[in-house]
Amino acid sequence: MSQNNRQLENWCYLACLLEATARKPGNVHPGASFPDLTYVDFLRSARVISPLLARTRSDRIGETILDCVKATRTVSSSNANLGMILLLAPLAAIPAGQTIADGIESVLENLSINDARLVYQAIRLACPGGLGETEAQDISDEPTGTLREVMALAADRDAVAREYASGFQITLKTAIPALQTYWKQSADWETAVIRLQLKLMADCPDTLIARKCGRAEAEEAAQRARETLQAEDFETSLLELDRWLRETENRRNPGTTADLIVAALFVAFRDGFITPPPASTIREKIPPSFQVELSSLIHEG
Repeated sequence: MSQNNRQLENWCYLACLLEATARKPGNVHPGASFPDLTYVDFLRSARVISPLLARTRSDRIGETILDCVKATRTVSSSNANLGMILLLAPLAAIPAGQTIADGIESVLENLSINDARLVYQAIRLACPGGLGETEAQDISDEPTGTLREVMALAADRDAVAREYASGFQITLKTAIPALQTYWKQSADWETAVIRLQLKLMADCPDTLIARKCGRAEAEEAAQRARETLQAEDFETSLLELDRWLRETENRRNPGTTADLIVAALFVAFRDGFITPPPASTIREKIPPSFQVELSSLIHEG
C-alpha cells in the first residue's frame, strides 16, 4: 500500500473511531448501546471499511460503497455505518494534490447511473432504519439518474443526500469552522467532538430523528442542543439532553449528525485543519474490554 493510501486509511479510521468514542448525547459510545447496535459494531466496521475507502477511485465510488457495506455485514449484523460510508467514499476519492473544497464538485459531477445502481444495492443490503414507505419503494426500483441526481431528490429529507446535492456544504461551511474553533477552545478532543455534535444538531436538525419521529421532534432536539451549547452548567445540561434523547430508546438517536461528524473529522485531518490527537489520548477514553477491537492504525495517529 502506498504512503498516501496508508494516510487515507488512517484518517478514515480515526474519524470513525473518534466519533464513536466521544460520549455524545443520544449516540452509541463505550458507555451506551442500543438493543441492536453497540460500540464494538462501530470499532469493527471502522476497521474493515478504512482500507477499502483508502483505495477508492472517482470512477468506482458506487463499487466502493457497496464493498464497504458488504464488509460491514461480515463483522456486524446492524447497519452501523451506511451514512458514514456514503459520505467518506467521494471525499476519499479526491486526488491527493487537491483540497476537499477544490476537488469535491468534480468527483460528484462524475458520478454515474451505475454508481447509483450499486448504492441502491448497498442501501438494500444495509436495511437502514427510519426509511419511510416512499423511500423504501424508491430504492427497490432501478435508478434512472446518476448518483448525484438521485441523491438530490432526497436532499430535503436526508442530510447525507443533501451533501451530495450541495457539494458538502454542511461539512465545509458549518462543521469544519466549528470543529476548528472547538478544537482550539476545548480541554480535549472529546469535548470538541461533543460540541460539534451540538452545533450540527442545532443548525441542521437531525434528519434521522425527523424520519423516525417527525419534523417537530427533530426541531425540538435542535432547540435542546442549542440550549445545551449555550448553557452555563454545560455538563448538567448535557446529561439532561442525553436523558431526553434516550427516553424512546433509539428513536431520537441523532445518527445523521454522527455521520456528518465523521465526514468533518476526515476532511479536517486530510486537509490539515486540525492535527489528529495522540493515540494515548484516544486509548484513555476506551475501557480495557474494548481495546482488543482497535486497529493497529491507532498507533500511527
